[in-house]
Amino acid sequence: MSGRRIFEGEAMTDHAMTDRATTDRATIDFEPAQINEAGNEPWRSAECSIPSSLTGTIIATAPFLALAACGSGDSGSTGTPPSPPPPVVVAPTSTQASRFLAQSSMGSSRADVDAVVSTGYDSWIANQLAMPRAITFWDWLVGAGYNNATNINTENGYNSAVWRQLVSGQDQLRQRVGMALLDFIVVGIDGLTTNWKAFAQAAFMDVLWDNAFGNYRDLMEKFTLIPAMGLWLTFLGNKKANTVAGTQPDENFARELMQLFTLGLYNLNADGTQQPTGNSPVETYNQDDVSGLARVFTGFTFDSTDSTIPDRLRRPMTQVATDHETGASTFLGTTVPAGTDGFGALKIALDAIFAHQNIAPFVSKQLIQHLVTSNPSAAYVGRVSAAFANNGSGVRGDMKAVIRAILMDPEARSDANISITTFGKLRAPVMRLTNWARAFAVASPSDAWAIGDTSSPFSRLAESPGHSQSVFNFFRPGYTPPHTAIATQGLVAPEFQITNEPSVIAYINYMQSLIQSGTGDVRANYTSILTKASDSAALIDEINIVLAASELSAVTVATIRTAVDSIGTTTSALLSNRVYTAILLVMASPDYLAQK
Repeated sequence: MSGRRIFEGEAMTDHAMTDRATTDRATIDFEPAQINEAGNEPWRSAECSIPSSLTGTIIATAPFLALAACGSGDSGSTGTPPSPPPPVVVAPTSTQASRFLAQSSMGSSRADVDAVVSTGYDSWIANQLAMPRAITFWDWLVGAGYNNATNINTENGYNSAVWRQLVSGQDQLRQRVGMALLDFIVVGIDGLTTNWKAFAQAAFMDVLWDNAFGNYRDLMEKFTLIPAMGLWLTFLGNKKANTVAGTQPDENFARELMQLFTLGLYNLNADGTQQPTGNSPVETYNQDDVSGLARVFTGFTFDSTDSTIPDRLRRPMTQVATDHETGASTFLGTTVPAGTDGFGALKIALDAIFAHQNIAPFVSKQLIQHLVTSNPSAAYVGRVSAAFANNGSGVRGDMKAVIRAILMDPEARSDANISITTFGKLRAPVMRLTNWARAFAVASPSDAWAIGDTSSPFSRLAESPGHSQSVFNFFRPGYTPPHTAIATQGLVAPEFQITNEPSVIAYINYMQSLIQSGTGDVRANYTSILTKASDSAALIDEINIVLAASELSAVTVATIRTAVDSIGTTTSALLSNRVYTAILLVMASPDYLAQK
């Protein structure tokens, strides 16, 4: 498979992408030239590339349209051709529904799978996009009493607030997109230099979750002004240059805003491929751009000096006019005129970045990587990028349009991609935990959600929401595991950056404990699956569908059955052990770990 190399991040490994979309093929004959004009590749010859697995939206009128192109079939008819029949909506199978939910949710139960089978993809997406948040992270912390002064210098409550929503929130799509945004618009609670850390991180994550279905331009402004970002990237309290003291504005946020949150390092085409000059990529920005943009982010600070309560951490930063740079600032071909106040300068800067050619493919590709596949084709990126650039009504940055484009793209929905080795992604460890929790009705009756920080690579998951130690997060979008077949093929596998011998062992041991015993009062409810415990074939089939979208190979299924059948069925304890064993072995299998 051919590819193009893209270099991402500071000192990152090569980031390559495939450039061929793969779909199922219906045998409707067209001329090759027509196929090429429609954007398909010459190797598709005279076939119409119709994704036959686009169930829920597949249009069954293609044969009618093909016939209409050749005439009505009645040589004597000269009247107006009849209107095509309405599209026939074909319900997705349970396997297809489970695969869809693996890309769009934090995990699915059998009831969730059945609901998608019943309503179809489009209705499920529409319902999720319309669903408001039941409670914010911040409000849950307040409701649970964590704004008590005894918690002022702790992170108490933060992990509970987050796991509660990731495991039990009904706004599944929002939770999944929020997590995707958190993976590249990063703030880590442990690196915040403030009191009330739990509230600072909660306020930042509420910005991502509340704006996950909004406009990316609005999101840019809100994550810029939330105090946690100012603390994390050190521009809260940033002052204009002082020629006497020889100081310059802090450049940290200016650099990362361009490199990691919006544009990337090199100029991109609309499909995410690089715009090279000769054999070298063209840099998106240079040091002068960073220095010029940093002048914009001066004068911002808390809107209150009262740190005895956490409230100022939720409100946008304000401006200290005397600390703001009033001279002209130039970056990315844009100039903020001298004398522009802080908020006026901020608007000009963010508008310029939002209008940049890179933002649509850069953001689109990262969202695809987190939801669907690590190596999307250029065509896939291009289609989603087009939705970012224009939602169909002339609006740029509409996240709802972008999300729908990602999930309903032929590359995402095509069953044919399941068998293609370059398609898919390694499931992130946090997603594996929530997959299990959602599949088996995990609950915390006390609402304590005592899962805690799971970032230890030696005893837990090597990843925990909001606990990144670096602005580059737990793994980078361009990471390639060295000396592997993935590297040989010029592909990337971001999640492999936290995958090694200790972390794999820790994952298995930790999940074994959770599956069997839970933690605190966080427990699964295996009542339903226990009804299948005595029949290993039925048991594994059910777990396979719900957790792995029926992607376990026959060899894997046989291996797991052998292990399960070695356990007796004569007592309730033995039946429970059969369930624990089947779930753990499914979640340990490469077939499950590679989300297709």
